[in-house]
Amino acid sequence: LADRLLEYTGTVSKRELKEQMLDTLELERERGITIKLNAVRMKYTADDGKTYAMHLIDTPGHVDFSYEVSRSLAACEGALLLVDAAQGVEAQTIANVYIAMENDLTLMPVVNKIDLPSADPHRVLEEVEEAIGLDCTEHNLISAKTGLGVKELIDTIVDKIPAPNGDENAPTKALIYDSWFDNYLGALALVRVYEGSIKKGQTLKMMNTKYEHKVLDLMYPHPIKQQKTNEIKTGEIGIVILGLKTTEGIAVGDTITDAKNPTKHSIDGFEPAKPFVFAGLYPIETDKFEDLREALEKLQLDDSSISYEPESSSALGSGFRTGFLGMLHMEVVKERLEREFNLDLIATAPTVVYKVLRTDGVEMMIQNPY
Repeated sequence: LADRLLEYTGTVSKRELKEQMLDTLELERERGITIKLNAVRMKYTADDGKTYAMHLIDTPGHVDFSYEVSRSLAACEGALLLVDAAQGVEAQTIANVYIAMENDLTLMPVVNKIDLPSADPHRVLEEVEEAIGLDCTEHNLISAKTGLGVKELIDTIVDKIPAPNGDENAPTKALIYDSWFDNYLGALALVRVYEGSIKKGQTLKMMNTKYEHKVLDLMYPHPIKQQKTNEIKTGEIGIVILGLKTTEGIAVGDTITDAKNPTKHSIDGFEPAKPFVFAGLYPIETDKFEDLREALEKLQLDDSSISYEPESSSALGSGFRTGFLGMLHMEVVKERLEREFNLDLIATAPTVVYKVLRTDGVEMMIQNPY
């Protein structure tokens, strides 16, 4: 569907378009799943002659990546609830829809794959009403493969999803909802501006980490060529280049404001990720320990739901006890560390943290059963 939206809005030409355009990792293409959220700015000229700017965030669906989804939804006004016309409502549909409801978003039910012989869109819409309690009298039936119904869906998005509101003249107030490391530009922050604007040359302050940085450049996200801009205005999303060589100081979920004229209240409701599965990651070559530390630092900027602390094992040497959101998340992180940072790793068997209440009333957290 993301491919069709990019094609129908003219964001990417047919010549440049390829399948899974917003899935930029090799691993995503191989497995056919979305692992990393991706954002893009699209311009669409509607039938009324007006041109609308839309910001699309393509998020993962699997419950192991729900932290990515919660961050994205905190930055949006509306969400498309995409349901398979053959399979119906799945567990991950329900998990993600409640996050959207907590963020008070406009939800639009969209039934995809109606071109399949086994498709039963009306049964699926009834399922959505029963399982989620969402009114499906107004809905969109589409086939993202053939493009059927996608033009009508874009028109419905323009009509139904409210435009962002915020005071353009207030002090800068923006949320970092994603970040990653670029070998040429350093640490980059993807932000949503709630009030005021971010300008090139402005000195920004991170409200939680208290770091101050000067804005070197600003860009709108695009799958092929990022578009440079001098200002990201209220309601827009954009990439802020601060020229940082280290990853500390850009914390996902932090509020950015103007260093000279700060806003009084930070954006709240953002919770740190809670790991559920723990495993030890050790380099096969023991002298690669520092390389693994650096790789985890850079990957944590890209995926802030990872947590890690050093540990040592008499058999495996020095490594890191790493926390993940689930088994698939663990598998994907290990593979990304090996591919993107050229490491050979051993992962120990996954464990969970045990909370032990002793007879004397003392509560202990046991990380390793031995």
